Amino acid sequence: MLSRPTFPAAHQAVTFRLPGHLARLRRWGLTFVRFLVTWEAIEHEGPGIYDTEYLTYIRELLSLFPQYGMTAFVALHQDVWSRYSGGSGAPAWTLEASQGAAWLLGVKGGGHTKEERGLWPCGYQKLAAATMTTCFWAGDAFTSKLLVKDRAGRDVPVQQFLQNAFLDMYEVLAKAVGDLDAVVGFEMMNEPHRGYIDLKSLHEFDYNTDLHLSHVPSPFQSFQLGAGHPTTVDVWTRSFPMPTRKTSEAVLNTTGRKAWRTDGPTLGECVWAMHGVWGWDRNKDAAVVLRENYFVKHPQTGDKIDWYTDFYYPFLHKWVERVRSVVPPEKIIFVEAIPNEFCPASWTPEQTVPNMVYAPHWYDLNALFLKAFGDFSVNVQGLSRGMFPLKAFYWGQKGARYNFSLQIRNIVEGGYQALGEKPVLIGECGIPMDMNKGEAFQTDDFTWQTRMMDAMITGLERALVGFTLWNYNPFNNDTRGDSWNGENFSWFSKRRALPDSLLYFEQDAPSLDQGGRILAAVVRPYAAKTAGIPLRFEYEMTTGAFVFEWAVPAPSAPPLAGHPALTALETELFVPSRLTKGRKLVVRGLGPEDRYVHDERRQTLFVVPRDNAPGTRHRIQVELSPPLEAPFELNDFWGDFGPRIISILVVLLGIIVYYFLPNEGIF
Repeated sequence: MLSRPTFPAAHQAVTFRLPGHLARLRRWGLTFVRFLVTWEAIEHEGPGIYDTEYLTYIRELLSLFPQYGMTAFVALHQDVWSRYSGGSGAPAWTLEASQGAAWLLGVKGGGHTKEERGLWPCGYQKLAAATMTTCFWAGDAFTSKLLVKDRAGRDVPVQQFLQNAFLDMYEVLAKAVGDLDAVVGFEMMNEPHRGYIDLKSLHEFDYNTDLHLSHVPSPFQSFQLGAGHPTTVDVWTRSFPMPTRKTSEAVLNTTGRKAWRTDGPTLGECVWAMHGVWGWDRNKDAAVVLRENYFVKHPQTGDKIDWYTDFYYPFLHKWVERVRSVVPPEKIIFVEAIPNEFCPASWTPEQTVPNMVYAPHWYDLNALFLKAFGDFSVNVQGLSRGMFPLKAFYWGQKGARYNFSLQIRNIVEGGYQALGEKPVLIGECGIPMDMNKGEAFQTDDFTWQTRMMDAMITGLERALVGFTLWNYNPFNNDTRGDSWNGENFSWFSKRRALPDSLLYFEQDAPSLDQGGRILAAVVRPYAAKTAGIPLRFEYEMTTGAFVFEWAVPAPSAPPLAGHPALTALETELFVPSRLTKGRKLVVRGLGPEDRYVHDERRQTLFVVPRDNAPGTRHRIQVELSPPLEAPFELNDFWGDFGPRIISILVVLLGIIVYYFLPNEGIF
């Protein structure tokens, strides 16, 4: 699934391999895996031609998971439609990328320079990905004239062709691995996007939701570029306090190259010109918009459309029906909304599917955009929704923890408000390892990365939400990063690790940690199995201490109501041997008849309270003796600046007293 520096020209011959490091992940407590596959990996050679060797390989790999106490959900990964439109996911035969239609340098080994950094999300607005995504979700509505040959040689609507190919491919995948005990479920699609659907204007994208960076052609300008017309577009650069600003203009596609193949289904014509969205005025020798609101209303009926209600939910139900037809009924369905959006209010319980987990993603967008993290952090989520700017700024590690906790809690609560009591999992979250100009690669000091990871996971812990970290990539290195669009998120690299021949694979074997970075923040205690309802978990990585509170379900005491009666009384907490090796584990808060056992080799603390009457609340505080050595200072604004501010105020007060109060009678 990784794009190597040599971008493959013969896409039919692409092969894929994925190593597993299960013993290492088990030691780190990361035993629930979001296992990624791509459509391209399964069906790269052509429609209906499936890579059975690859499917056999991932089945064999997933079959090993139970030996290490691990499970996974299989996620169909994609970004910006395809590698051939600047991202990953769909195979090349679903499109042919061409100049101006997409930004491809990031998947050809680029994306590492200041000018190229962070450009790949702009691909969602480029012609190739936006057109393909629109055709996939809503081709029947917006590209009804576009017919393509199916596998039987018949002319079919493009939406039917793409969706049927996707569903057929997913059924093959589900059949290949769906019966395995390690596979608990499936995720339909990573970070879905609406393409042009719901687009209010052909002359601009929404600055608040669509990244404006480098060349930013409007939809109308993209149509012209794809049709071979040199076009002047805006150029945006990074700025402050707004993320970006327009700084210049540039003429693109000066050679007049077309994105549309003359031997393709449009015969070389832009599909949007074919449908009367725009045209070329020969008298003016200029492009003109013909249907400004084309993507807001249904072109045939005139009814207002909504991407979720009209397109996403119906396809989700189709996909679930197809997957359910070939896998056991207990398998879980993982779904998500458009990234950086809250769970839509239209996603009511009636629109959900059985056995569903809501799995949105979260990243600190400010740190990702700047590839920087320090004492100053910003709540971009709040700013984009009208938060007063001064309330969106935070200082220090305590401030970052609060900032991230607030954002993550908003996402989780938004899911509960729309969906009801459906489980929530943050399906993707992580931090850039190459932040702050890659200083850590030169100094080997990853303190800022450690602080950011700690702030993020603290926010997840406070929200009592499960998560899967992005990412574990053994091929990561300091130069190429994750070998995809300049990203560098992996907290492990086999380049830094010992060879397998020198490793021990027991859970308490410290040799497995070689090759990891910021493990002090990644490897943390957590409640693995709770005999009751979790109420609070708080871990302090500067000392190694944590607090866990839980309660026995009660029939009439929200949030304890609505849960089945307990079938087990033992609570299990993962406590890493990285923390306890050479230290004593001190457990406080238990009664004289409560019992606990710490098994360091299994990295587990077992707790069995005596009182398990409905509504009973339990609280334990676990400490290390001696405590951990703090890797950083737990600072905040008043701790850093309070004494200075007080000193300044005292001086100002003295000046006021001296100059503005009468001297007589003071003493």
